[in-house]
Amino acid sequence: MKLVAACAFGLEAIVKRELISLGYEPKVSQPGRIEFEGDWLAVCRTNLWLRVADRILIVVQKFDAPDFDALFDTVKAFDWSQFIPGNAAFPVTGRSRLSKLTSVPAVQRTVKKALVESLQKFHGRTELPETGPSYKVDVAILNDVATLTLDTTGSSLHKRGYRKLVAEAPIKETLAAAMVNLSVWKDDRPLVDPFCGSGTIPIEAALAGLNIAPGLQRTFSCSQWDLIEAKHWNDAMSEALDLRVRDRTLQIIGTDRDKEVLSLARYHAEQAGVADQIHFQQKSFDQLRSKREYGCVISNPPYGERLEEQKRLLGLYQSIPAVMQRLPTWSLFLITNISRFEYLVQRQATRRRKLFNGRLECTYYQFLGPKPPADFKPSTGPVIESADSDSINSIKDSGISDTEGTITQEHTVSVNSEESTSSQPKPTASVAPIFGELTSKDKEQADLFKSRLVKRARHLRRWPTRRGITCFRLYEKDIPEIPLVVDRYEDFVHISEYDRPHDRNIARHAAWLELMARTAASALDVPISHVYLKPKKKSSSTRQYERVDAQRKLIPVKEGDLTFLVNLSDYVDTGLFLDHRITRKMVRDEAKGKHVLNLFAYTGSFSVYAAAGEAESTMTVDLSKNYLDWAKRNFESNKLFGPQHQFVVSDTIDFLRSIADEPELRFDLAVVDPPTYSNSKQTGEDWDVQARHVELLKLVHQAMSPKGIVYFSTNFRRFKFAEDQLPEFEVREISKQTVPEDFRNKRIHRCWRLVCKTE
Repeated sequence: MKLVAACAFGLEAIVKRELISLGYEPKVSQPGRIEFEGDWLAVCRTNLWLRVADRILIVVQKFDAPDFDALFDTVKAFDWSQFIPGNAAFPVTGRSRLSKLTSVPAVQRTVKKALVESLQKFHGRTELPETGPSYKVDVAILNDVATLTLDTTGSSLHKRGYRKLVAEAPIKETLAAAMVNLSVWKDDRPLVDPFCGSGTIPIEAALAGLNIAPGLQRTFSCSQWDLIEAKHWNDAMSEALDLRVRDRTLQIIGTDRDKEVLSLARYHAEQAGVADQIHFQQKSFDQLRSKREYGCVISNPPYGERLEEQKRLLGLYQSIPAVMQRLPTWSLFLITNISRFEYLVQRQATRRRKLFNGRLECTYYQFLGPKPPADFKPSTGPVIESADSDSINSIKDSGISDTEGTITQEHTVSVNSEESTSSQPKPTASVAPIFGELTSKDKEQADLFKSRLVKRARHLRRWPTRRGITCFRLYEKDIPEIPLVVDRYEDFVHISEYDRPHDRNIARHAAWLELMARTAASALDVPISHVYLKPKKKSSSTRQYERVDAQRKLIPVKEGDLTFLVNLSDYVDTGLFLDHRITRKMVRDEAKGKHVLNLFAYTGSFSVYAAAGEAESTMTVDLSKNYLDWAKRNFESNKLFGPQHQFVVSDTIDFLRSIADEPELRFDLAVVDPPTYSNSKQTGEDWDVQARHVELLKLVHQAMSPKGIVYFSTNFRRFKFAEDQLPEFEVREISKQTVPEDFRNKRIHRCWRLVCKTE
């Protein structure tokens, strides 16, 4: 018989290779149709084995059909009873292209009527009840040539039988199998799908890696046909069962951020019989890191059909180079409909192929990594590892206040400390990674950075100890080409990046940052797992203390005789401003017996100092409940908690207005450290320190007792203090006295001491 393997556009070559591997001689007759010859056993085998085809068809008739009469007469004259029994159901589907017979419904009706008359004649019966098995007939007319086929498959071959539950935006099993087939993945290497969803790509890879026929768990229309002897099905099934590989362990990982969808993936893997070959993990894409070499990332990341949806995903796509640079020997295979994909990742694909995900036209981008050497032996151990002594703690989408006191950020992605693993593997010298290759200039900068850190660490080795200081600044853009800030928090190193121009693309810059993090660890003799890296990013957010992660890892550190909890991972700032170390001591020295007000209090470090200085009471005010909870924990860490220390969740301006008419609530000492600029959904108002500091300080004056003292500070470099508009105060700028000596930038903040005048 003449048979046809039908498939989606763009997959013909794969189906052709599959048919050749089964021993047939196929040829592509037209897009989406691969013809070959075979018997009934071939029908059984191809339905069981083809991973990428949609269905197997038997070509019954092919003839010229210039009009409806020719179509009807030719179908009626053929003996269809040799294929379709008298009780069979025989629905008719149709298509027409570049032909005179343009009405597909009319074509279907004509063929159906002709089939009825043919079957009545050759079966010798007047009634056709259509109560038996289904023999679906398809009529396709191209250039006035009609081809009538019988569908042996029934439900499309992509319905393997294991995906019983459907997640959002699933990819067809046949397309997933094609993506694996078009990659360079081999069963002895790792494969990771970082957007695995309900698990289709990992499952199809596992089925292929174990040589499991994809149709083993389903039935086909033709399995109920009397035309096919049971022996053919038995032989085909026995062959498929015998050829399964039982002694192979695959290295396949599926990760996704969605816990619920991962439960579907695990269930589907169990249904497919490959659950023991795939490890599913809840993990975001930016956490992808592995020590293993020469693996493949194969994935169907999220993408939108509408322009607005695509815009929301640009950050995710721009993060791909930064993540992939950690896997220098790996290859990347992604399907997407994002038209500017190569522009976003700043790299042209090695190959690209137009494919269809359902009806959505997409491109399959193939970035081929280096080939493994001839003597390469796959390593053992987990493909994606948990945090260990070699991990870099790096914060996705973080930022740092620049010299003007505002947040300047550029998108880049790195790794989460709880999920990361070692620094990237070191391939052989001849290996050129697809993303993030470092240059000799980058390595020279690393040497300069190390030399400077070693020198600074030697210079400061005695200074902090004599003063009881364990957290201090080591490096602040000392070398212009390396615009980093390095702070030491006891046994931990915190690195932030300033926004400065450079000639590195996304991937190389991410690799450069990680090189600098490893260099800092080496220079300062700390484990790489104790290094926290915060790259810059682009963001529309203008909150003062923006959250960038959710590790919630608080580390206790000492400052003199006090303890503070810092979070080196989750926030733009750590919870303890090191540049205000001296200012905090000034507050402590003046706090005894006084009622102290701390506005824009953040984590309450000034309040802790005041309480330790035997303040009569403290009131800590901040709009964020989370930060006030953090402040309470700082009090508890120093055993200073008590009813005299109050914490108020409120906008500062609203709070000051609310106590204006309460003369009994007055303060002797106040600390006011507002952000440069911020907006809040809670208040609906923007905050600008330059525009509103006069209003703020006048309200503060109303809350102060006679001769009350106010410490006011800002990080805004261009700030102009409107002293002439604040006659209520005696004003003295004390910026030079409050910047610690470990800060090279003596304008890191500006600070004033204001004394309320008596009437």
